[in-house]
Amino acid sequence: MKTVVHTTPLENLKEKILSYTLVDDEVLKEQLQSYQKLNLKKGDTLVIPGQLVQHFYYVVTGCIYYYKLDEGAQNVLEFYTDDVFFTDLPAYVKETPSNYYLKASEDTIVYAIKKTDAENSFKKSHQLERFGRLSMQEAFIKSFTRIERLNSRTNEERYLRLLKKRPDLFQRVPQYLIASYLGLTPVGLSKLRKRLGKS
Repeated sequence: MKTVVHTTPLENLKEKILSYTLVDDEVLKEQLQSYQKLNLKKGDTLVIPGQLVQHFYYVVTGCIYYYKLDEGAQNVLEFYTDDVFFTDLPAYVKETPSNYYLKASEDTIVYAIKKTDAENSFKKSHQLERFGRLSMQEAFIKSFTRIERLNSRTNEERYLRLLKKRPDLFQRVPQYLIASYLGLTPVGLSKLRKRLGKS
């Protein structure tokens, strides 16, 4: 019989950091003390345009969507779900005001670390510096490949890929947000789903 192991949100964060590189227990324990737990309700906002982005985040459970308003319409760039690091990377790195929103699409648990605390820990530990570099690289690559997919694949290819890679999104996120993420209108997504027998 399989034993169910219940982990705490902080243990999830610890395991995520260790998935990038080995970190000594004492060093990791000190690092974890720099994170602040945030319990977000559906619709709560982490970042708004004009805000300086001073935190790097980790989603324990839930969903955060990253979007911009274009002439009043939401242009969704990414969904951050369980067990990923995220932030508004351009604003975080360049220390300029954000042009985007980061908002919870469902009740979400997030851990946040201040950029100054993260950078101080990187100076103290080569292990943590490696973790920081790898996690930032991963965030950048995800952003780049998302743009590449949008430009090089058909609507149907993008839809089928999302359905295969992240089927949970279709149960967790409103269809109009998924349509925006795929570069479609809600009507366009509905027609595509109907044509593919996914209605």
